[in-house]
Amino acid sequence: MKRLAAVVALLGLATTTAACSGGSTNTPGSGGGGGGGGGGLFTTIDVTRPGLEATAPANPYNPKGNSFVGYNAMRIAWVKNHLTDPNQATPGIAASWEIAPDNSSITLKLQPNAKWSDGQPVTADDVRMSIGIAYTQGSTAFSITPGAAGAAADVEVVDPQTLKITQDMANPSPKFARGVLDTTVLPAHVWSSVLPTDFWDKLKSARGEGGDAEKAREEVTALGEKVIAFAPPKDVSAGPFVLERVNPSEALLVKNKNFFNAANVAPAQVKFLNYTGNEQIWNYLTQGKLDQAGFTATPSDVMKRIEAASGNEVIRGYSPVAVGMAFNQSKKPYDNVHVRRGLAYLIDREQVTKVASPEGGTAAATTSGIHQKAAQAWIPETVPQLEPYKPDVAKAEEEFKKAGLAKKDGKWTLADGSAWKVSMHAPSGFSDWLAAQENIKSQLVTAGVDAEVVTTADYPLYLQELAAGKYDVGFWLMALGPAPYDIFQRLYGASNGWTNVGNKVSHSAAGKNGNWMGGSEEIEVGGEKVNPGELTGKLNSVGAEEAKPIMAQLALAANQDLPVIQLWDYVNTQFVNNNRFTGWPHDDELLRGGGNVLMSGVWIQQGLIKAKQ
Repeated sequence: MKRLAAVVALLGLATTTAACSGGSTNTPGSGGGGGGGGGGLFTTIDVTRPGLEATAPANPYNPKGNSFVGYNAMRIAWVKNHLTDPNQATPGIAASWEIAPDNSSITLKLQPNAKWSDGQPVTADDVRMSIGIAYTQGSTAFSITPGAAGAAADVEVVDPQTLKITQDMANPSPKFARGVLDTTVLPAHVWSSVLPTDFWDKLKSARGEGGDAEKAREEVTALGEKVIAFAPPKDVSAGPFVLERVNPSEALLVKNKNFFNAANVAPAQVKFLNYTGNEQIWNYLTQGKLDQAGFTATPSDVMKRIEAASGNEVIRGYSPVAVGMAFNQSKKPYDNVHVRRGLAYLIDREQVTKVASPEGGTAAATTSGIHQKAAQAWIPETVPQLEPYKPDVAKAEEEFKKAGLAKKDGKWTLADGSAWKVSMHAPSGFSDWLAAQENIKSQLVTAGVDAEVVTTADYPLYLQELAAGKYDVGFWLMALGPAPYDIFQRLYGASNGWTNVGNKVSHSAAGKNGNWMGGSEEIEVGGEKVNPGELTGKLNSVGAEEAKPIMAQLALAANQDLPVIQLWDYVNTQFVNNNRFTGWPHDDELLRGGGNVLMSGVWIQQGLIKAKQ
């Protein structure tokens, strides 16, 4: 699928950049940029969004901003997708940190020689201001929503190189540290004007109750638009590179001589190529133009051409994401679990994956709500208990009959005798999802179930219409680890009616407050009634050992209830070229960058990547 900004993070505009010339070549030693250790031009693409905007500012909060994660956009640290620990991270602007034993606070120690590209030092005041900006965006650890789990209560500058961020223990979250570490760091001497001088007082008021608190929250939230629209006069970066110029075809970044590890940064320049679809990325790769590219859905025949190009290599690692065929249970006959189970028995997931995502996915062993690799780490004893739903026409027919469906002239009809057509939706350009749905359609039609595939113009519209309950069946990203709550809230969270505020879980009826899945508030699991939303809510406040039995119960619930049919678990497929640079990590730990966004920039800033001599 396309890695649109909306896919990875749910991610306007003025600029200070001039048109970018296309005269650079991918040869070691070419290009400019300050600092020692430069080794030529590094060429890549930004998998989080297609389409470069020449008029966009170097603003990481702007959806189209010319801010590239790991290159000229720095974070406190680079969170990993560890199988079970959401708080593991690689140092960024913070050289180290200490998490309190009870998870009540995290103390950051900044890189001792970190500087901005204009030579000014990176200080704790920069980080504090950056946290203030994060509050305006509703960042996870810096939320002003009353009762939000894992929100910070205080941000204290201990000294110019040290900060202590304290969690509000009224509703703690085990992933509080992750939310802090995942914060983008900006220069106060450039960005401070976006926050009013009384911002921290206003924030303190916003954490209270009553009319004044509500007004303060509205004012802080309103600042978010100002942050998004802000256009710095020039790019001032704490990362290994600085934006120099951009046009609709490419963006050029040059080495930041003041970066704290500049001596070990191999490229002198980085060029991001523009693209509008997967096909262009495939062409870049088959022509050997890219030194690195992140996950791109790629069919087998194209993958063979990519691997055949001189110097190309494919590196595969863990990606905590799966895709499911999701049902709107407010629409008949999908409100009947036997219909959902019948469809699960009809769909050959191995075949679907082979057609749709042979290089970027592994057919789901079953529906559990968890990526199968994470399931083996979290709930190994429960996995063998799960019904695999292997293709079985006889079992499918048995389930359909339990639902009251009837087969007439070789076609399945609804209980009242009316026609039944499985209508599946997917956004245009998502080549793997569309291929999967066409294959599922073919399988269902062969089994006597009429089906169709309907394409939506783009992913944002798809999400909007999905949330509005306009689809019977759509594809849904799920199993979003590593935090247990994040994994299961995709099935038993707001999209299925449950909201968790202040550790209090409430349920909305189908069609209300974003509930488009429309599942029952209580479901039967092993002969016992359970509330899966309440179980999921508990995961937001318990430690790893306490989470395991809850996750086991939820996996059994997902397996029996089938709000989705889990189709395949994604594989983090990275493309690299060894002709110009070497040192690519093959250790799965280093490939688990949070959000799967451009971890090559982090590899470069750590000094792992070397120019080929």
